Amino acid sequence: MKKLFLLLLMTLLITSCGSQGKNNNTNNTEEVKKQIEWISLFNKKNLDGWFVRGKAKWSVKDGIMIGDGGMGHIYTDVDVTDFEVKGTFRISENGNSGLYFRANPPEDNPDGWPKGYEAQIDNHQDAHTGWLWKPGNPTAKAKKLITKDNEWFTMKVKMIGDHLQIWVNDELMTEYTDSEFKKGHFAIQGHNPGQTIEIKELVYRDLSKK
Repeated sequence: MKKLFLLLLMTLLITSCGSQGKNNNTNNTEEVKKQIEWISLFNKKNLDGWFVRGKAKWSVKDGIMIGDGGMGHIYTDVDVTDFEVKGTFRISENGNSGLYFRANPPEDNPDGWPKGYEAQIDNHQDAHTGWLWKPGNPTAKAKKLITKDNEWFTMKVKMIGDHLQIWVNDELMTEYTDSEFKKGHFAIQGHNPGQTIEIKELVYRDLSKK
């Protein structure tokens, strides 16, 4: 009986230590992610660090990036795998835009739709702001529409591995699992002639770095 008691006690101690180690590792991982630096993608002066594809025209005025003039995309030089990105946006009446991630210009048509994911910015269609799109197609539904034309709003996207999340004004709108696109740039879309998309702030952090 004494030997059995000692054996049970040793088993409990080993299990407890293993559990504590696992919890500590999880806590350490989360702490490392919190300490990863946010980096600005937009210097509020010019378009350094970006490249343009398509017909849309891009400029900077009073610290705001502005896109108009029709279909096209502006890409960051940065390309990432796992990340968080967040920004402040405003779209004009009947405008259509989006924040792309893990996106690349198509090799056969660099001015065409980016090959990657898009967090939609559009306050009028069924697949509205906060939806996930994949090239030209609505893919994952946002819970509700809470944005309006000509009003600033925030959007944040987080993607680790195949798990992605989209927040609008700090409210989680979309959550989805997909593994088609592995790595790429952030990009902003210009779409309808006569519309304007504005970006006031855009920062990211690379969560693939340990």
